[in-house]
Amino acid sequence: MSSLLKVDNEIKTKAEDLVANFFPNKLLELDHFLKDPIINITELKEIHSEINLTVPDPILLSNLHDGLEAQNAKKRKLEDGGGEDMVTGTKVFVMPGGMMKSNANLVDLIEKVKPEIRTLIEKCNTVKMWVQLLIPRIEDGNNFGVSIQEETVAELRTVEGEAASYLDQISRYYITRAKLVSKIAKYPHVEDYRRTVTEIDEKEYISLKIIVSELRNQYVTLHDMILKNIEKIKRPRSCNADALY
Repeated sequence: MSSLLKVDNEIKTKAEDLVANFFPNKLLELDHFLKDPIINITELKEIHSEINLTVPDPILLSNLHDGLEAQNAKKRKLEDGGGEDMVTGTKVFVMPGGMMKSNANLVDLIEKVKPEIRTLIEKCNTVKMWVQLLIPRIEDGNNFGVSIQEETVAELRTVEGEAASYLDQISRYYITRAKLVSKIAKYPHVEDYRRTVTEIDEKEYISLKIIVSELRNQYVTLHDMILKNIEKIKRPRSCNADALY
């Protein structure tokens, strides 16, 4: 029992310090980050990454649509899956320049943003646990303060979920870009694939700036919400409620 009380006290002390000190300091830090030149590039061409995949010379193939070869080609085409185009692209065994690198500009920015996302998730979890431990036992009436506690927990849970979705977004960016680069390696003559990679990079850069802005705004919202209702969160039921009867 004493160990449980010790844990409760540790969570309480840590959570109160987070709300009073960490949240305002972190929102100021993120606000300063939003003014950093690395996240305020106006010409998005500066974040583009060169795709070092050369376009091979065209190879002339013999005409397969003459005589018996045309029938065999048609038969193979039907057996392989119907009326799909027979253009299969270039077989890729190895990249000419070695490993195809990621966009270094975006990787550097992502590595700065990801720890901020993880920090928000961890701190929200601590504060959420603190508020949940302050919720009193269920009783009839005098539950206005309890409803405030529940709304605070719901808001903290929402912020946690949104922050986790930011991490999923970053993972989806890498997967989408990898598929597009694979397409470029297989179909090097198609310019649209190359343009799509630059569009994906620009979109991710804008998204990262929005994520940092949202992280700051969430710290502002949580700090403001908890401080405005701190008395009801700590003491959800008034001590003199029985004096009314």
